[in-house]
Amino acid sequence: MDNELLRDHQIQNIMDLKLDNKVAIILAASKGLGKAIATALSAEGAKVIIGSRDKTELDKTAAEIHHLTGNEVVAIPVDVSKGEEIEAFIKKAADTFGRVDILLNNAGGPPFDKFENFDDAQWQKAFELNLLSMARTSRLVLPHLRKTGSGRIINIISGSVKSVLANSVLSTSMRMGVVGMAKMMADEFGPYNITVNNIAPGLILTDRIKHTLPKDADPEKAMQEKAKSIPLGRIGKPEELAALAVFLASEQASYISGTTIQVDGGANRAIF
Repeated sequence: MDNELLRDHQIQNIMDLKLDNKVAIILAASKGLGKAIATALSAEGAKVIIGSRDKTELDKTAAEIHHLTGNEVVAIPVDVSKGEEIEAFIKKAADTFGRVDILLNNAGGPPFDKFENFDDAQWQKAFELNLLSMARTSRLVLPHLRKTGSGRIINIISGSVKSVLANSVLSTSMRMGVVGMAKMMADEFGPYNITVNNIAPGLILTDRIKHTLPKDADPEKAMQEKAKSIPLGRIGKPEELAALAVFLASEQASYISGTTIQVDGGANRAIF
């Protein structure tokens, strides 16, 4: 083998994420970050199972991803805030390919407002959607991940766990709960060779970004203003966050667990 062929061979080995035929469950995947992650995993050869509440949008997304990657994508509608639906979803997902290797926990965020404006019902809804749902899915998928010997749990949370955002009390409270839970899970699941990590997005160009803007502001000007405080000078793309999720799902990330990684263009200035 000459030097050029050897170099090409080494590069291929380095870049091989070994995700071919891995089975990945991605939640809240009909649009936004979930859709970007599902697309990226499928492009790497994973068998992708996507879930969200809107069956029409979910089926459309599955068809789009299959068209882009040529790989099989299974769409199963589910409301992650409802325990019985999650249980049925995980069973059906696990039965589809006979295994689960990767769980990508994701859910739409709660509303933004001042603390004093939220009642008990809104707190309960945020708890069920953004904390309890991730506990449920992780618990139900755990037996399947244990069988693989190389399971991955990845939680999409929020940059507010590192630097709080105005009016984000519901999101921040629940996401902080996920951070603590993930630390405990990483400790308990380590002996099964299962890693557990969180991704904390900053400003990423999805529909959710609109809820972080002042209600009376011009959206385009407001986003331009926000971008000024980001060292990279722009809003992030869903594909850029998806690249990290794919890496954390891969064998190359087998020694990363119990951590929270920000994707925010350097916006958060905190040391820790």
